[in-house]
Amino acid sequence: MATVSVSQLKPGDKIIEDVVTKLGNVLLRKGISVTPREIEVLQAFLVPSVAIEGRETEPEQVDTIKVVQGDDANARFFREYDRMVQLLKKVFKDSMSSPTIPVLEMRTGLERLIADISQYNVLTFLPRTGNAQEYVYHNAILVALTSYLLARWHGFEKKDWMPIALGGLLHDIGNAKVDPAVLSKPTELSALEVEEIRRHTLHGYSILKHIPALNEGSKLCALQHHEREDGSGYPMGVKGEKIHPYAKVVAVADIFHAMTSHRAHKKAQSPYLVLEQLQQESFGKLEPGIVATFIDKVTQFHNGTVVRLSDGRIGEIIFTDRSNPTRPMVNVKGTIVNLALERNLFIQEVVN
Repeated sequence: MATVSVSQLKPGDKIIEDVVTKLGNVLLRKGISVTPREIEVLQAFLVPSVAIEGRETEPEQVDTIKVVQGDDANARFFREYDRMVQLLKKVFKDSMSSPTIPVLEMRTGLERLIADISQYNVLTFLPRTGNAQEYVYHNAILVALTSYLLARWHGFEKKDWMPIALGGLLHDIGNAKVDPAVLSKPTELSALEVEEIRRHTLHGYSILKHIPALNEGSKLCALQHHEREDGSGYPMGVKGEKIHPYAKVVAVADIFHAMTSHRAHKKAQSPYLVLEQLQQESFGKLEPGIVATFIDKVTQFHNGTVVRLSDGRIGEIIFTDRSNPTRPMVNVKGTIVNLALERNLFIQEVVN
């Protein structure tokens, strides 16, 4: 037996232990012989190494070290994630009475998370802990990480990446001044309650505007992440160029995570269905170039992903046509379902 990194696998190698995803699902069964297809699947799931037969001791020793390093990175990422949740709880609580925000501490925590951002997959990442009542904290972290990646992908200068991430982390800070009963109300909101929630944008900017350690664009993310290109957003109803570029990035990340997360008043939606809705929203509502970059990048590396279709069947994504990135081909027990043609179906859930 030898443990080798996926990058060292060769066609014909025989896997002698089940390969399991981080969620505990079996990705590849023991006994199969590796083909280029299996290597693609392993890379798509960021599997660091596998056990095979017929390799000498030296590679096994080297690659065991790699596995430990990979496991350490994953554990480190979740540890920093949980620390950030606790920090945000304190920041939200303190912002009710304190005029300051611990920007340096938040930035340092965000930098530690970003150092292991390879452990974060926009479409499939799930926090280990949390509930609907803690949605605002988890949403803040997910929006920060996704905004950071989106800024990189879309070609923002490197100096902008961290301010955009901080803008994402603090975009909903104004919710600290909204009645918690309204935020967590499980039934439809009244017109007055909707108006109260909308004021979180103004509250947020009010909290952040006098903090010198924050970039102005980061502050404007709190104010403008619900503004829309056609002026239909809030709180000011500004259009196009009047919306800061940072806020345009955060808006896309926020919509995606708001729709794919469980909240008190609504269940999470399929990430692929949300991507389709984002694609439709980009016409007149969101910056279309940013939306296009987001959809292209998050659907690029997911051959091998196990999904549940809207009719209940489970299959594996085998090919994504770049002209229809939200409607890939799915292998369901040997039957190829082309979602680009079968428009009555869609991906309901990413299983792993």
